[in-house]
Amino acid sequence: MLQTLRNAFKIKDLRGRIGFTFLMLVVVRIGCQLPLPGVDRNVFSSMFGSSGDAMNFFNAITGGSFEEMSVLALNITPYITASIIMQLLTIAFPKLEEIQRDGETGRKKINKITRYVTVGLALVQSIAMAIGFGRGGYLEEFNVLNVILIVTALTAGSAVLMWIGERITEKGVGNGISIVLVINIISRIPGDLTTLYQQFIAGQTLARGTLAAVIIAAIIIATVVLVVLLQNAERKIPVQYSKKIQGRRQVGGNSTHIPLKVNTAGVIPVIFAQSLMQTPVFIAALLGYTGGTGVGAQILRGLSQSNWFDPNNWIYTIGAAVYLLLIIGFAYFYTSITFNPLEIADNMKKQGGFIPGIRPGKPTSDYLNSILHYIIFIGAIGLAIVAIIPIILNGLFNANVSFGGTSIIIIVGVIIETLKQIESQMLVRNYKGFLND
Repeated sequence: MLQTLRNAFKIKDLRGRIGFTFLMLVVVRIGCQLPLPGVDRNVFSSMFGSSGDAMNFFNAITGGSFEEMSVLALNITPYITASIIMQLLTIAFPKLEEIQRDGETGRKKINKITRYVTVGLALVQSIAMAIGFGRGGYLEEFNVLNVILIVTALTAGSAVLMWIGERITEKGVGNGISIVLVINIISRIPGDLTTLYQQFIAGQTLARGTLAAVIIAAIIIATVVLVVLLQNAERKIPVQYSKKIQGRRQVGGNSTHIPLKVNTAGVIPVIFAQSLMQTPVFIAALLGYTGGTGVGAQILRGLSQSNWFDPNNWIYTIGAAVYLLLIIGFAYFYTSITFNPLEIADNMKKQGGFIPGIRPGKPTSDYLNSILHYIIFIGAIGLAIVAIIPIILNGLFNANVSFGGTSIIIIVGVIIETLKQIESQMLVRNYKGFLND
């Protein structure tokens, strides 16, 4: 990795792209510190601290801007939600699917629609937050003018971040939105490591402190290694192309493979499952419903990750089982809408390709489906293990940190993809063609 970056800085164009990306990320981090006008930050911070981990998921992916209630409190969550909605709508509506297949023009149209959906979602979320804050007593003054000011600031902040992400994609390196998300998560890690140090190492004897440090480092390293293996693992399906005669030349006859990634769905199943379970807890905390002994209160406690694997209340760990099942279910669901074996089989048949021992067409599609089911299950189990390890540690040892398996998956995945993009750009610039001989 270091060698790749060192070589990249030797190329003027790449050096400029990396510099532009860095400057944009500096702007993002500055924006995360700008206070949102009209919000009583002291009252909001106390509410945040008393709500356990109900908002940790949202706070982690916003780089702490949600807890600080800055103008970038919504961050890029509306864009992520809009992108997922557009993917689902593309499957549901044939017209959108046709637009998506229309090459670069279709991609630009889809991106334009995604931008409008992002602004709409940001507007809806900011209105709900402003009204919820006003009723909860978190605003300096609960009036129409203050609500409009907060809604405008939050919506504009989300739109600006979307624009910065697109500029990074265009003029920088890597996927801009993903990089913004990663820098937000990374910004929380030093504080979390400090919390772990103060909780398990500081004030202990040398032997106990050293043992605790070694165990923490081993868990983090093991999780990162598992994520790297999960992200890079793939099943290669061999493909053979038949020989054809074009004019006086013989073409085809080459062999290749279809790379089926073990973690086909990426981190999306974990985000889906976490959002589905934490959103009711978040809404309840926002409205002040944090106590109670009724059935609803018990369900909310079961949905909250802070109560899972608690030695004093094992009953709430049922929520962890539901969480794992949701991850596996969403892994199958998301892969089914993003990966179409029938389309791949048809394209192979048109190009004269076939899997050795498998007939073209429907048998090829069935074969890919059967392989895919096993791969999805392995990937989903790996995702579930990575996602649940930090939660187990939080429950058993009260290691309250905002970053966990989800954050590590996002960080590792984005870093790997960004390095691959840098390497591909370096390869293009160092390539020697026929004219150089």
